[in-house]
Amino acid sequence: MPLCTIHLLSLHTTNPNPLHTFLSTLQSSNVKPLVISRVIRWIILPTTLSTDPLLARNIHWDLLLILPSTSPLPTDLQNLVQHEWSVTAGIPSRLLADFSSKNKALLHPDSGSVPALSNTLQRPKIADSAQALELSTDLQSWIQGFSQNGGKEGKGAVSMLNLLSFREGMKDEYLKYGKAFAESIGSKRGGNAKIVGTVVSVNGAEKGTEGEGLWDEVALAHYPSILHFADMLGSEDYQDVNKKHRVPALRDTFIICTSELGIEDLLAKGSGVSKL
Repeated sequence: MPLCTIHLLSLHTTNPNPLHTFLSTLQSSNVKPLVISRVIRWIILPTTLSTDPLLARNIHWDLLLILPSTSPLPTDLQNLVQHEWSVTAGIPSRLLADFSSKNKALLHPDSGSVPALSNTLQRPKIADSAQALELSTDLQSWIQGFSQNGGKEGKGAVSMLNLLSFREGMKDEYLKYGKAFAESIGSKRGGNAKIVGTVVSVNGAEKGTEGEGLWDEVALAHYPSILHFADMLGSEDYQDVNKKHRVPALRDTFIICTSELGIEDLLAKGSGVSKL
């Protein structure tokens, strides 16, 4: 199973335009990412695992970078990074085969191929918190604002980075959730788990029994828009499966919303960087 590295990057703000500087340097390097996304917002925060490196000092994450290798970032890129958190994971070859073409089709779907929204968002199920992957008042408000005012990012595809740690003996329950996501509750809203992998190491330390070593899986889930994601979260059919199989199975998790379209948009605004 090929190994890939998932990097979360916080860039130095000493540069006048950190994102463009990083993208320009990346384009000049021999690094060829599978995915490069702008980090938009935390959806679920970790509660016990990796909380210090991910959340301490109010770190603002700028980029998600997924590379088809375990090599460290080149020095000229590392010099632009203030904070980094990384996971190495084994990704099935079938998911990586022709990934670029498959990903392009997801990000830029043919007209009419995107599922229509249901009427869920007219009367969604609202929870006090989004931590159990429910639609909270705060998350609903942000999604409405982002979809209306977020430009290409707010109207187009988003990718949700998921890190998962399973309770002992409960992975089979999560697999039931994954099956339902792929066959109904996610797929009918355009959801697609485009990258799924088994964690091998975190921040260079091999998987163990304490702290960061308890992460088990990583997944990058695609949605045609943030409203499709909300349509799923606010629905009864999704929450029935979520509460029955997903929530009880997890020791800890986090989800970060990212936009690959955001990077394309930055590149198109005249930074002098050709498209990746």
